[in-house]
Amino acid sequence: MTAQSKQTTAQKNRYADAVRNADYTIDQMWHSYSAKEHDRWDRLRARAETQLRHQACAEFLDAMALLPLSEGGIPNMERLSDVLEKITGWRVVPVTDLVPDDIFFDHLANKRFPAGAFIRPEEEFEYLQEPDVFHDIFGHVPLLANPVYADFIQAYGKGGQRAMARGMLPNLARLYWYTVEFGLIKSSEGLRIFGAGIMSSPAESNFSLESASPHRVAFDLERVMRTEYIIDDFQQTYFVIDSFEKLLEVCYQDFAALYDTLEDAPVIAPDSLIDSDVVLSKGSLDYFAKRP
Repeated sequence: MTAQSKQTTAQKNRYADAVRNADYTIDQMWHSYSAKEHDRWDRLRARAETQLRHQACAEFLDAMALLPLSEGGIPNMERLSDVLEKITGWRVVPVTDLVPDDIFFDHLANKRFPAGAFIRPEEEFEYLQEPDVFHDIFGHVPLLANPVYADFIQAYGKGGQRAMARGMLPNLARLYWYTVEFGLIKSSEGLRIFGAGIMSSPAESNFSLESASPHRVAFDLERVMRTEYIIDDFQQTYFVIDSFEKLLEVCYQDFAALYDTLEDAPVIAPDSLIDSDVVLSKGSLDYFAKRP
């Protein structure tokens, strides 16, 4: 959970006043979750698992089966971490909500994924703009059991530390947004979801794969790093990777030369296509034209 997400409120987040360690982690206090909170997790998870069976990438579904995500209620992050660590060396650490960028990158670079411990209130069951425990754990954590994807996230954390020194954090944030949060991937069965922001939203899961409104464009690193995004609605453009192996290969490099190029490159609007795009499907943008 990065500081670029919207701030949660104390009314929604019962961890808002929790004691934070120097690395912003807290005690999850798993035994303090109410029966209603555990039930809310179970309903969110059951609905998502049913829907994603034919929408999520195979890597996500395979990884999800390895982890204790459906043992009755919100996962205990310590137990979850003990299982995940044996697979890829990663652990999940509880935080209240947002963490500063430098802390966030340090966690990722050292194979720790910071996950918000609070769960959305019932009245925001369908949609929550800020990430909660369901978004962070159900959406993000399963793919950390995939060795290639897990290496990509660690490389992103190390790259974030360098991007801060170069003043290029907005560009790197776009890479995270359009892959880790809202990425699509090719498969033999067609396009599939791997981004956590889509995984944890049933409505956007359908929209990203089935709607004629958004553009779907082949992933290009420089293009992605130049593209702005919106945080309060469905995406106007989805970028599609060929595989996690190719994503890691493209991103596992020194971005210094790319940052030199990006410093003078104009940003691209979220709904725009450019001449160099490999357009997989050109969107009508009808949904967005009807927005108030």
